[in-house]
Amino acid sequence: MKILVINAGSTTLKYQLIDSESEQVLAKGLCERIFLDGQIKFDHPKTGEKILIKENMPDHGTALKIVIRELLDPGHGSLSSLSEIDAVGHRVVHGGETFSSSVKITDEVLEQIEAVSGLAPLHNPANLLGIRACMELMPGVPNVAVFDTAFHQTMPEKAYIYGIPYRFYEKYKIRKYGFHGTSHSFVSKEAAKLLDKPVEDTKIIVCHLGGGASITAVKGGKSVDTSMGLTPLEGLIMGTRSGSLDPAVLQFMAEKENISLEQVLTILNKESGLYGISGLSSDMRDIDAGVEEGNRRAKLAFDAFCYEIIKTIGAYTAAMNGVDLIAFTAGIGEWDAGVRKEVISSLTYLGISLDEEANRKSGTLTLISTPDSKVKCAIVPTNEELAIARETLKYAF
Repeated sequence: MKILVINAGSTTLKYQLIDSESEQVLAKGLCERIFLDGQIKFDHPKTGEKILIKENMPDHGTALKIVIRELLDPGHGSLSSLSEIDAVGHRVVHGGETFSSSVKITDEVLEQIEAVSGLAPLHNPANLLGIRACMELMPGVPNVAVFDTAFHQTMPEKAYIYGIPYRFYEKYKIRKYGFHGTSHSFVSKEAAKLLDKPVEDTKIIVCHLGGGASITAVKGGKSVDTSMGLTPLEGLIMGTRSGSLDPAVLQFMAEKENISLEQVLTILNKESGLYGISGLSSDMRDIDAGVEEGNRRAKLAFDAFCYEIIKTIGAYTAAMNGVDLIAFTAGIGEWDAGVRKEVISSLTYLGISLDEEANRKSGTLTLISTPDSKVKCAIVPTNEELAIARETLKYAF
């Protein structure tokens, strides 16, 4: 069966067409600059030629129609007819407390997703537009919603509750939800295969380190704590996000700069993190280059980023009363040997020793701890689209 995976961001739309039996990617691409001038990028499925088409995309519905058009193109398409698509899987960022697993989409499910959209105002509306466009273009084809937050619904109440008056949880469901759940679920399952024990007996810490970054404690195959919160702003220092800080900082910034709370949140989401500290870039590759050149603030950004990871790993080791394996995944986790080395060098108290040669093998499933290490460390590539395709196959029929 052929499954179309749609990952709609606030101004982007990623897609993959996957053969569910072989799990081969038949086509993939990216629409970006939606609401602006718009463009779609993808590789020719036969020649591998990189194709870029600039085209106005006033909304996600238009972007999806362009994706379908290109998939059906006689020259570089991968489909001869839309009837070849058996199901569509959608990444949905926030499911609130309503959804603890993926679900086949109905009118009622659409209403429920819309009801929790206030928790992810940049993403859920875009996800809904993508879903509705697919339902319009492919009537009768099953659609499945795969939630970023669902994997974390196994967190105990003591882990997700905030220290604010309980009425705010009761009235508005203000609590920690966590994100990157599809990635954390996929990676923890792959990582468990490296341990010679039943999944139920495993303790794994997954470090999803990219432009957005989060860490999850996975005990017995279930999320028991995670670093992101009500929104993806909480937790680690990220590319442009501040991560956790004293809430009074918001009032202080607003008063000193004479700006609104909304403007402060924009700064914390889009002008902070690696970019804000370094003044250089939100991209760790640029930070690494700055460190090599002796840029003090680039070094500070690198050190602060790694320090937050080290602290969180320590906290989650304590929360699970031990750890068997620490997995590094996503853009930075999979590809930045320097970050992995810096983090692991501070975990010697766990009996971990880094295999320097193995650590240079970025981007592939690799054990990077020495054989005598008491706790294993590994690079475990994530594949959110494949995870979504698997969930779609499970729930669509």
